[in-house]
Amino acid sequence: MELLDRSTYYRAFQSHDARFDGRVFVGVTSTGIYCRPVCPARTPRFENCRFFASAAAAQEAGFRPCLRCRPEIAPDFGAWRGSANTVSRALALIAEGALDEDEAGVEALAGRLGVGGRQLRRLFQRHLGASPIAVAQTRRVLFAKQLLHDTHLPMAEVALAAGFGSVRRFNETFRKLFDRPPRMLRRRAGADTSARDGVTLRLGYRPPYDWPGMLAALSAREPSCREWIEAGIWHRRLDLDGMHGRVSVAHLPDRNAVAVTIRFPSVKALPAIVARVRRVFDLGADITTIDSHLARDPGLAPLIARRPGLRAPGDWEDHHTNIPSDDTAPPAWRPWHAYAAQHLRMASHG
Repeated sequence: MELLDRSTYYRAFQSHDARFDGRVFVGVTSTGIYCRPVCPARTPRFENCRFFASAAAAQEAGFRPCLRCRPEIAPDFGAWRGSANTVSRALALIAEGALDEDEAGVEALAGRLGVGGRQLRRLFQRHLGASPIAVAQTRRVLFAKQLLHDTHLPMAEVALAAGFGSVRRFNETFRKLFDRPPRMLRRRAGADTSARDGVTLRLGYRPPYDWPGMLAALSAREPSCREWIEAGIWHRRLDLDGMHGRVSVAHLPDRNAVAVTIRFPSVKALPAIVARVRRVFDLGADITTIDSHLARDPGLAPLIARRPGLRAPGDWEDHHTNIPSDDTAPPAWRPWHAYAAQHLRMASHG
């Protein structure tokens, strides 16, 4: 499904507006490539542009990912209210590998969410412009592409980590989409390494981001031997499926991103670990929209002006942490109550 507000989105691409990063993608008919708003390439002609709400919608329309702006590192788009909550929960489960490639998988996913398969497909089309299957397939391709760009994992491990059923299927998909084998997308040579040795990935967000505020919120949680902060870097011990490892997250403010380093024996766990990091650090938040709505409250406006980009940290285990349920909050706060509460908490602690 193509987005209709073409003039607004085109201006965002002309100005490389990072606030739209992850919210809209442009398919360029003259090249067959789709890009992020922050792409450094020359802005295409208006008549050659088609705009989409997700990478999956652009890919389903026949466009392939740009090798310069790398759609795989765009921030996720987060939704907070109404039926979009169902989409957000579905995306979290898909990111952790809950959806296989057949339609029965969609029905099983819908059942976990308490909706029908037809309703789930309709919600995905409305909010993302693509089917759940297309979203899952695009996630696999983009995650594999990121691993190819940013790591030295062997091809078989890249295919396994991204959720491809076989190396053959992995190779076929990349040849079809990029007209070249996966190894040709690898940017630098080097000896193969394993996930146990350490995998570092970059995850983007829409600015601004109050990193000190996020670390303060995480450190204020109940003390745990699993999590700690050292020299501005968050660390966590991992224990998944009987295996042990570690993840660390550092801020990359010049790139509107965080650097996530994962050491874990099984590459199959990488998507689930990345999804949890995104949730804990609230990387999908459309923080400009949230702040602008909350700033209408005269009591919150000075707090937001003091700490723009303050996020609501998520929980490592809980998919529903940032979904509001407090009916006692002022009506204007309810969709973003967790963010209002975080501003008040930070103000009360100086």
